[in-house]
Amino acid sequence: METIKCRSLPNNKSKIARTFQKVINLKTATRIASNNGIGMCMLTPHNKFDQDDPNTAYKPQNTNNHKKKDAKAKRRAVLEALLAKLFASITTIKAGYAELQMAQNPYCSDAIQASDQAVVDELKQLSALKRSFFRNELDLSPQVTMMLAEIQEQQGLMKTYEITIKKLEAGVEVKGSDIGSLKKQLDEAIAFNKSLEKRLNASGPLSMFDNIRFSLLNPTHFAQFLHHALRSVRNFVKLMVCEMEVAHWDIEAAAKAIEPENTVFAKPSHRCFVFESFVCKTMLEGFNHPNEELQSEHYYFIEFKKLKSLNPKQFLTQNPDSSFARFTRAKYLQLVHAKMECSLFGNLNQRKLVNSGGFPDSAFFNAFVEMARRLWALNLLAFSFGEDVSIFQIAKNCRFSDVYMEAVTQDPVLETTNAETDLLVAFTVVPGFKIGKTVIQSQVYLSPPWGHSLGGSGKIGSVS
Repeated sequence: METIKCRSLPNNKSKIARTFQKVINLKTATRIASNNGIGMCMLTPHNKFDQDDPNTAYKPQNTNNHKKKDAKAKRRAVLEALLAKLFASITTIKAGYAELQMAQNPYCSDAIQASDQAVVDELKQLSALKRSFFRNELDLSPQVTMMLAEIQEQQGLMKTYEITIKKLEAGVEVKGSDIGSLKKQLDEAIAFNKSLEKRLNASGPLSMFDNIRFSLLNPTHFAQFLHHALRSVRNFVKLMVCEMEVAHWDIEAAAKAIEPENTVFAKPSHRCFVFESFVCKTMLEGFNHPNEELQSEHYYFIEFKKLKSLNPKQFLTQNPDSSFARFTRAKYLQLVHAKMECSLFGNLNQRKLVNSGGFPDSAFFNAFVEMARRLWALNLLAFSFGEDVSIFQIAKNCRFSDVYMEAVTQDPVLETTNAETDLLVAFTVVPGFKIGKTVIQSQVYLSPPWGHSLGGSGKIGSVS
């Protein structure tokens, strides 16, 4: 009897190739079983069994065994074909369900109906296959069924991959749209920062001081320049409070941390004066002590004229060791605490750059530099008079005096207060100045009449 050896397939062959090999093996096995059966059933020339001749005697038990093996092999081939068809149907249903989901977003009724019908048809075929199996009515050709099942499964997988690709492409489009929207927001933010920077730089024309002559210098010029310097302070404070709100700070709690004593505000918006007070106090600390050896009055006046006309960022970059650069670095590190900067901007990059001698290029720092430039120029202008310079603060609960003080708010409630009722100072917003015998009024926030506590002694405290 001829013996056929089945060659094992290489591991790197495709699934279709393995299916072809399985079909060939099944067909070969069926042919061998058929040939063996015919050979065993050959009769003698006279169609008789010679029971006495052992060479020609037919043994019925061997024929039955071969028939059982043949039936078992066919049964196994049919079951393998059935399983292949079952898995192919499952793959088709999976692809149809994925197509159904894809058709819902964006909604397409025709695609939904088609994919739904495809799933229903496949389920009907599975139901019919189930009935045939339980009734032993399977009429399958193993070779053909396995080939068709393999084709059906590959088609289902291809459809699933196509749907996955479409989903990924749709996701890419959504991400692209999001990127475009974020770029637009970034452009708007940059444009807003630029406009804000222009407003900060144009917070008061300093060209009006170009015609000041040293021989005609008087305290009125100082008061006028102070007004323009304070405009840059208020713009910086507004920007700082805005950054606090964006960082979800509790503005009321922050104000109380600066001014811990119970201060009653006529309006919630008046809390910004607390931050202005803090900025002015920090920036003007040491105002009457120049950072370098005393020079002539004319020298300070020349430096004042030079500083008020230049671009501060450009000057700082070109002169990192100048008195103005040292003043800017020291005051920034003193005013903007590390915890504050980390909370507002999420990092300490600006602080690190300032510590290393650099100057950040941000709207926040540019606003600070503009404020520092004007206050440093104010300091130079004060020393141009050649007289003693000092600043003073008004103590809390001091009685208001229009000789030394000016209210920062024009509150109708305060204006209509009975003349017999003393107006009390809640805190000093902008210190006052003394240049020789000339007094420049301090700016104070007054307590509302209903928020009065015990009156103070009316003392004026100087600030060194």
